[in-house]
Amino acid sequence: MGMFDNASGQAVPGGSLAKPLMIALGALMVGKMLSGGSQSSASPAASGAQDSSQGGGLGGLLDKLSNAGHSDKVSSWVGNGPNAPIQPSQLGTALGPQTVSSLAQQSGLNEQDLLSQLSQALPGVVDKLTANGQVPSQQDISKLFQG
Repeated sequence: MGMFDNASGQAVPGGSLAKPLMIALGALMVGKMLSGGSQSSASPAASGAQDSSQGGGLGGLLDKLSNAGHSDKVSSWVGNGPNAPIQPSQLGTALGPQTVSSLAQQSGLNEQDLLSQLSQALPGVVDKLTANGQVPSQQDISKLFQG
């Protein structure tokens, strides 16, 4: 996975991500896992995302988290400074049971392990992917997962 391996290895304490977690992150950030959510206007954190209005990709994920009351956390990941943590239960509630179930199925992890690992990895991965304070387009994220 090339460049994404480098970003994820630097973003997560203890090094690179396990393959099941990479599958889940890829599904969240590249796929249309979140397209069934509400179609609201883009949050300030996702202002650079071209696909956030469609509910998919990284912009859609950040919108979904912001709309679930975690905009302060999202802003800390995209902006400069320390990354605010998100609890597994908060992430699960924001993503919704259908998305969590589907991600768990795709990754081969049980839902609790998936949410635990995602809640640890997501702040750092988003921070690395938005190093310039802008959310990359879904096409740019797709290239990272293919490279």
